Amino acid sequence: MRRVPRWTLLPSGTAPVVLVVGWTAAAALEGPSYDAVRQTISVLAAYGAAGFWVMTGALLAVGLCHLGTAWGLRAAATPGRVALAAGGMAALAVAFVPTPSSGGSLRHGSVAATGFALLALWPVLASVRGGTTAPWALRPWPAALATASMGAGALWYLVETDRDGAAGVAERLVTCMQSLWPLVVVLSCLWHQRGTAPRTGPVRADAGRGRGAAGADPGRD
Repeated sequence: MRRVPRWTLLPSGTAPVVLVVGWTAAAALEGPSYDAVRQTISVLAAYGAAGFWVMTGALLAVGLCHLGTAWGLRAAATPGRVALAAGGMAALAVAFVPTPSSGGSLRHGSVAATGFALLALWPVLASVRGGTTAPWALRPWPAALATASMGAGALWYLVETDRDGAAGVAERLVTCMQSLWPLVVVLSCLWHQRGTAPRTGPVRADAGRGRGAAGADPGRD
């Protein structure tokens, strides 16, 4: 299994932080008119929103972070890495195709849905077989559980959107799961590498001298 470089911690750890800070700052700029419980993140990145540039910048950063993580996550299966990278590209596209100030947008909705599907599927696509020889986050069952959890969150979001309920909360929950899972996988890989690294004990300084002396004795006879 190929090793994951430690620098992969930077993009994978930055993505969830930037995302949460971004929507928090954008919501603060929007003021009391914005309802984080009922309204989605896309509202903060809509044309004319007070926090438009903040939320757009956060989405761009998250997309770049996913691309960096996919590049460095060498232990994951290739289809999963491709899906994660494509999800990062979708995040970039969402930033460049914001919703209008009023009403919906088919283009924005299509790109956002594609990005969500890719980021929900990448855990199971990245899983590898190998039992305890594989990092636990890349084993089939944890990966399948991650994908199933994101799918359940998406269903909750659709239900809340249909009944005009807590769609904002549901979306944030799913988005947090999707931004955190790459970090979980990277940490799992680094921990696994640390546990499987070869260990060599200290070499006694007098060992060579002892062997040399033992080998020299017969020569003197």
